[in-house]
Amino acid sequence: MGFGNMQKLMKQAQKMQADMAKLQEDLVDMTVEAAAGGGMVQAVANGKQDILSIKINPEIVDPEDVEMLEDMVLAAVKEALRLSQELAAGEMQKITGGMKMPGGMF
Repeated sequence: MGFGNMQKLMKQAQKMQADMAKLQEDLVDMTVEAAAGGGMVQAVANGKQDILSIKINPEIVDPEDVEMLEDMVLAAVKEALRLSQELAAGEMQKITGGMKMPGGMF
């Protein structure tokens, strides 16, 4: 491998690193929404897997069946986190072109 090729490779790596750092910042502002119970419970997460909000339709609140509400909240949160992970992975793939990244980098 010639010196010119090595420089080109280093520049590409530096650009990818900068793009990945920017993506980390941008993921905070990207959101996904998931619902459970036919939309009665909704959870919103950002691309960093932070839960931003949970909305519960008052019609579903039954003091006699709190367990059902808890199950729906849990289902909505799990789905929002799954969608958030998919969002982050998809955005990262745009940068890396599908290259496998070392552990901890998505």
